[in-house]
Amino acid sequence: MSYRIGQGYDIHQLKPNLPLILGGVNIPHAKGIVAHSDGDVLIHSIIDAILGAYNLGDIGLFFPNNVQCKNMSGLKMLTKIKQHIHTKKSNFSIINIDATIILQKPKLISYIKLMKENIAEALGIDSTLISIKATTTDYLGFIGKEEGIACSSVCLINKGMTQ
Repeated sequence: MSYRIGQGYDIHQLKPNLPLILGGVNIPHAKGIVAHSDGDVLIHSIIDAILGAYNLGDIGLFFPNNVQCKNMSGLKMLTKIKQHIHTKKSNFSIINIDATIILQKPKLISYIKLMKENIAEALGIDSTLISIKATTTDYLGFIGKEEGIACSSVCLINKGMTQ
């Protein structure tokens, strides 16, 4: 069997009166993500991890900062990436995805199940193949001061298995 792993990372500023969308879930909070698209750092980092595992470049190649991608949802991007991989007739399939969201507030525990379900549906995989965690920086740095949010993800794929 042949395995490949990809890693992804995304980071954005937080500002008042903007939506905070993570995993396709609009989370009530006083601050939201500054971005050209919806700024969904979770999905964006997962996309880069998937693209890395499949050796297809990065998110900017597929979704540049242009008019067509303005305010595009991360879930729509993820669906387009799945379709692109499918048209390549790749004989690799996703084994698992593991992501860590880094932010000071709000607490995300009550939203993680829905995030996993949204991502699994967009990719056409079982939600048990997706792990999402959240952590803080214990008030250190710009994330600790609630000026930013980041996410790191990895994706493992395997040759010969079907999704």
